[in-house]
Formats: sequence, C-alpha cells, structure tokens
Amino acid sequence: MVVKSLTLRDMNEADRDTVGFVGFAAWRSGDAFDDSYLDPDVIERVRGEFESFAKSPTGDIVVAEMDGVVAGWGACDTAPHHISDLWVDPNWQGKGIGKALILHFLDRMRAQGLPLATIDTHARNRAAIGLYERCGFEIVWRGMEWSDIMKVELEKVKLERGLSL
Repeated sequence: MVVKSLTLRDMNEADRDTVGFVGFAAWRSGDAFDDSYLDPDVIERVRGEFESFAKSPTGDIVVAEMDGVVAGWGACDTAPHHISDLWVDPNWQGKGIGKALILHFLDRMRAQGLPLATIDTHARNRAAIGLYERCGFEIVWRGMEWSDIMKVELEKVKLERGLSL
C-alpha cells in the first residue's frame, strides 16, 4: 500500500491554470445537476469563471497537494468568515482532502478571533452537505438564489458553525 502525503499551502502563480481546471472538473462531477447545468452556455460561463478566478484571485486561496499534485483547493474570497470555494479533483474525492481544507480554514478563522464560520452549496449536493455537517456545520437556510455566474436560479443551503476555542 502506498501512503500519499497531503500538503496544504497558499496558492502560487504556477498553480493558476491547475486551480481553474480542478475547480471546473469538480463542478462538472457534482451530483446536483439539473437541466440548467447541461446548457452549453452555462457550462462555458462556469468554465470561464473558474479560469478568471484562478488568474486574478482576491481572497485567501489554499491548495491541497497529494504527493506534489494539486488535488483540490479552497478559498475565503468574499469575507474572512466564509469559505466561498471548496473543490476537489474528482480523482481525489473521498480521501479527506475536502475535510483537511475545511479544518485548515476553521483554524485560520479561530486564529483571527472570528466567532462564526459559514459555507454554502447547492441544496442537492448531498456529498458536500454531508462533509460540512461532519465538520460541525448546521444548515441555517434553504431557498432559491440567483447565480450571477450561471444566470439561473439555484436551490441553495447556507450552513454555519460556531468557532469557540
């Protein structure tokens, strides 16, 4: 049995293309698809958004490497208490990478003295919701929300977790 080594680190310039590719691949592999996700225009908008986000990030982006290969990444892009992105390459899902990224961000938030962490996802993304709940998050809202990127209404859930020390 080969043991893989997980490393978390801040994204660097050389990671930009890979981060965009991993994010898009993870989005495409999600189990929350409905007809709106199959529209070629929506797919192209999402692909373009992953590429542009990775090329000009505005927040805290952490890359997860397995033996030197970018296997996933996460970001706190919109606010320091909100995990805005969590994407794991489909080939690496189910190996603890998403959990490691979440715990990393929670530790950073605690170190900043933040009282609460938030995250959201598509309401039918059962795998993500299960992961977030295993990491101590609870659903606090469920409803429809407009996606500026996809240009469609999505059913979303918002989750929170207290960060007491």
